[in-house]
Amino acid sequence: VPETLAGATVISTDAAFALWKTDRVAFVDVLPRSPKPAKLPEGTIWHEQPRYSIPGAIWLPNVGYGEIAGVMHDYFRAGLKKMTNGDIDHPVVFFCLQDCWMSWNAAKRALDYGYTHVFWYPEGVDGWKSGNHPVEQLQPEPGGK
Repeated sequence: VPETLAGATVISTDAAFALWKTDRVAFVDVLPRSPKPAKLPEGTIWHEQPRYSIPGAIWLPNVGYGEIAGVMHDYFRAGLKKMTNGDIDHPVVFFCLQDCWMSWNAAKRALDYGYTHVFWYPEGVDGWKSGNHPVEQLQPEPGGK
């Protein structure tokens, strides 16, 4: 994972926590969703692992892959619009796990969409938890695949 992202501000855990405390910054978790195993025996109940993340964040799974389908672009744009009230100048923090390409890709994609105050938090939830900051269980934003 690169150390920088042109057009974005790379932030540490301390900086992410300071932004979070302002309650004026959108936090977007882009951890992919675990796919249901294809060959589960009939009658097996599938339980996804719960996602514990930064409180108040939105979880937009699967939008951080290097290439995404048009429907995923639409899903990502809709999630960003929801978190920013349609304001491309609203500050947004993208994160996943530590050193996760998904968050770098998502932050870059948001820049490509025209967002102007993009923060990339490469330490992600791992760094957040290491800093002893609160977490809460998130559900994926409806509409993603």
